[in-house]
Amino acid sequence: MNNPNPMEVILWTLRRGEGDVVNLYNYLSGLMQISTGGNFLNFGYWDDSTKNPVDAQTNLCNMIKNMSELDKTRHVLDAGSGFSEPAFLWKKSYPDVTITCLNINKNQLKSASKHKIHGINFLNSTAVKIPLSEDSCDRVIALESAQHFRPIQDFISEAKRVLKKEGVIILAIPVLSKQSKMNIFKIGILKFTWSSEHYDIETIKKTIQDAGLRIIESKLIGPNVYLPLAEYYIQNRQSLRQEILKRYPSYVENILFKSMLKMKQAAENHTIEYIIIKCTK
Repeated sequence: MNNPNPMEVILWTLRRGEGDVVNLYNYLSGLMQISTGGNFLNFGYWDDSTKNPVDAQTNLCNMIKNMSELDKTRHVLDAGSGFSEPAFLWKKSYPDVTITCLNINKNQLKSASKHKIHGINFLNSTAVKIPLSEDSCDRVIALESAQHFRPIQDFISEAKRVLKKEGVIILAIPVLSKQSKMNIFKIGILKFTWSSEHYDIETIKKTIQDAGLRIIESKLIGPNVYLPLAEYYIQNRQSLRQEILKRYPSYVENILFKSMLKMKQAAENHTIEYIIIKCTK
């Protein structure tokens, strides 16, 4: 994608319609690839053994794999699959599992489909109207994607519809600690790189329960997500900036840097959290 003017990027971020999200990700996914060194499009989970963002992102994918109990699974729907890097990782551990990667972004699907891995299928569709039959999936996973689905109630309803009776839905989603206009304003420039809906924890839980689903496990992992990611970028800014400027204008990197500073502040103030929720019918 050619470099859009700054106003276009701002409008995509503020409107956040499906087309805007696609445009934004087509433009900014390269920024995340440069910053992290891989094709995973998630914030990652950092622990004492984590050396870089790809390690952290792999950790998060493995957490989801274990929480999903993919060893008991035949068909997984990965909703909002990005470049399908998590699916490739899961498939290595469980080669007999069939994974359908659903993504509204055609460019990402086209890139992922070049891998031609048996048992991984690609579906270009919105996640709020899933073109799969009822009771067809053992697992529905939304790894850092559900915050983009509007309205999220429709996605939860669709996930429930395609889920088998004993199936499981897993959401990994960045959230506000609690809902208030003050928290929205406290995010500040972070809104421009956390370009999604800003749901709070209770809203997500209530939406799941109102759909008739039962939450069987939840984990708050924010301290292992935001602070170490922000600190990594801040500490390595000079070298990362040099690579970013090869593809992006300087204002984009400046926004990213300021956003990382705001991410660190918001995490320290407990304004933002990250929740993984496991639920079933």
